[in-house]
Formats: sequence, structure tokens, C-alpha cells
Amino acid sequence: MFYPIRAVLPWLALLLSSISLFLSSWIVIPVPTMSLLPLGVGTPEVSPWLVVLNVIAVGVSWFGGHEGWLQRGTLGASLLGLFLSLLPLIQLPATEQQMSEVMHDTLGANYEQQISPSVQNQLRPHPFILADAFRGIPQMPVRYTPDIPFAAPDGVPLNLDLYRPPQVGQYPAIVIIYGGGWQSGSASHYANFSRYMAHQGYTVFAIAYRHAPRYQFPAQLDDVRAALTFIQQHATEYETDITRIALLGRSAGGHLAMLTAYQPDALPVRAVVSYYGPFNLTNGYKNPPKPDPYNVRAVLEAFLGGSPDEQPEKYVQASPVTYVTRPLPPTLLVHGSRDHIVQVRFAQNMHQRLLAANSKAILLEIPWAEHAFDAIFHGPSNQLALYYTERFLAWALQ
Repeated sequence: MFYPIRAVLPWLALLLSSISLFLSSWIVIPVPTMSLLPLGVGTPEVSPWLVVLNVIAVGVSWFGGHEGWLQRGTLGASLLGLFLSLLPLIQLPATEQQMSEVMHDTLGANYEQQISPSVQNQLRPHPFILADAFRGIPQMPVRYTPDIPFAAPDGVPLNLDLYRPPQVGQYPAIVIIYGGGWQSGSASHYANFSRYMAHQGYTVFAIAYRHAPRYQFPAQLDDVRAALTFIQQHATEYETDITRIALLGRSAGGHLAMLTAYQPDALPVRAVVSYYGPFNLTNGYKNPPKPDPYNVRAVLEAFLGGSPDEQPEKYVQASPVTYVTRPLPPTLLVHGSRDHIVQVRFAQNMHQRLLAANSKAILLEIPWAEHAFDAIFHGPSNQLALYYTERFLAWALQ
């Protein structure tokens, strides 16, 4: 026997409104555990899809008939879910405006005009493209060479993945360092970003490094430096202009990018980009986020071999903020204001320290974003980050 559609609609509305409200709520609720962290990271970045889901839930609730507590409850839940899912999109215009002002204030009102027309034509035309949030950011062809060995410290083979533009030439380089709490990850992470930047006219080296807790600091710093030495030695082979190199990292990789570039004896780089990387490891240990889904203290202890009381010198040596005592390469910091692994206040402090040391430094804050927001490559947060990152790199590496 088939039930009439109107008899099914209220229960369909209940299902849709429950799912949409549950997902949308993580846009504002801090995630308490590691198992829920993907929800906190991902839901703001798929908010356009959640808007569609909530609109459908509202429609089914409204037209589902059976007026009463069930309809009122599902309609209320759907409207609340719709409001929550709209929050990132509502904040987008003001965030775009603020980021634009920060870029112009730091790099100059005419910084974009300093970028060559051929490069400008490659850049994304808008900070946020709604269609890309649904269809994805197009991936264009590049030359890809995986698993190139560059070092073998303690017998551990370290490889890099190489991405180059389709045409043979000589290009500025971006060295990309993945995150993962210094304990996990691979050079193949965020390959979509590496491919995108290669098609924009960069030689991209996505490098690996040894992992804690088996290999503790400074092993990771040594590995990044070894990769830079290898790149310099093979610059001609890999079509790289060694006078135009930038380091870019995410989370632990952002930390290593800054730490490498800021060393007193660092190999020269033209710019540094850190997405939500740690800056002051001692303060990060003493003031963990609340809630703390990643267990920040345990991660730092595995990386450095103990607490700040047990390893005070290592915490100082491993903190990028330690080296902000002189003008440093131009630095772009991109951070989510809702980051519950590396709190945004540490990024704000680092930004002020860099400015006080007469360094060009930019901090772009994304109000709704969590740690690792760019895991959703086509999401609102990464679209904003990508738009300004590629302009920063085009300015720095021209």
C-alpha cells in the first residue's frame, strides 16, 4: 500500500530540518573533540550547499501540511539552520573589503599595478565566485613529477613532488610544506593548490620531512633546509629562478616555513606565507585553546620532547617569534578567527611583532573559519585566501 505524499512530507521535513540544523550548528559551535573537528572545519566551507539544503527543508516544512507542533518545529529548525548557514556568506562582503584594505595599506595603494599584465591576466578575477563554490575551482593541466628524492637523513628517504607550468621556461618557485602536527602528512597533500599555482606560472616544490615523535626538532627544520639546498643545486634542471623563491606552509608547515626563512643563516627567500601556523610554542603550550580538540600540549611534547619546563631552550629555538628581531622577508599570515588549534590572538601578536621589526607583514583574518579551512579548496574561506595569496606572491616574486 502506498502512502499519500502529504502523509510522508511532515516526516521528510523532520528528517531534512534535523540534518540541516545539525550540520549548520557547527558553523558557530566550537568542536569539543578531534572526531568532530571535520564538522567544525568543513561546515562553514560548504555553507552555500547548506543554504540550499535549508531552503529545501523550509519549503518541505511549509508545504507539508499537517499543521501543528511537528510543522512548527520543523519549520523553526529549518529557518534557524538557514540563518546559521547564511552567516559566512553574510560576512563575506565586509571581510573582502577589510582584506583589500590591509593589502593596500601594507603593499601600497598601487601594488596590483606593479604586477606584470601577463601575470594579472592569470589571477582570479574576484575574491569569491559563488559558482565555484558549487562546481569547484577548475584544475588546469600542468607538468607533474612525483617522488623526486632530495635527501636521506638517518637513512630516511625524503622526496618532493614537482609541479611546473605546461610550457618549458624559467619560473619563480614556491616551496610548499604540509601540516599535520609535525607527526603526519605527505608531500601530496593539497595537490589541488600546488597544481593551481603551477598553472599560474610557478615551479612548485611540495616537500616532505621527518615526523615526530620519532624525529624531534630540529630534524624538521634540517629537512626543509636540505630541500632548499637541493632546489638551488638543481634550479636549472627544474626551471627555477633561485632569486625568486617563496616558502608556503599550512599549520605545522606554516611554522616550518617561517622558522626556516627567519633563521639568521637562512638561504635567501623572497617571501613567506603561513596558513594558521604556530608562532610562539611556549605560550601555545601554556595557553591552549578551549575547547582543545587536538590536544595541543601532547602534540608539542611529541615534537619537542617534553614540556616548556623540561625543554625550555627547544621551545624558544623552535618558535618563529624568537627570530623577529630584524627586518625579515615579507610575510603573509592567513588565519581563521575561530581557530581552536592555533588561536588567532597568537597570529595577531606575531603580526605586530613583525611590523615592529620593520618587516612587511599582512594578517588576513577570516571571521567564520576554523583551522585547516582550506581543506575545502572551493569553499568561501579558501577562495578568499587564494585570491589574496596569489596577489601577494605575484607582488613578492615579480
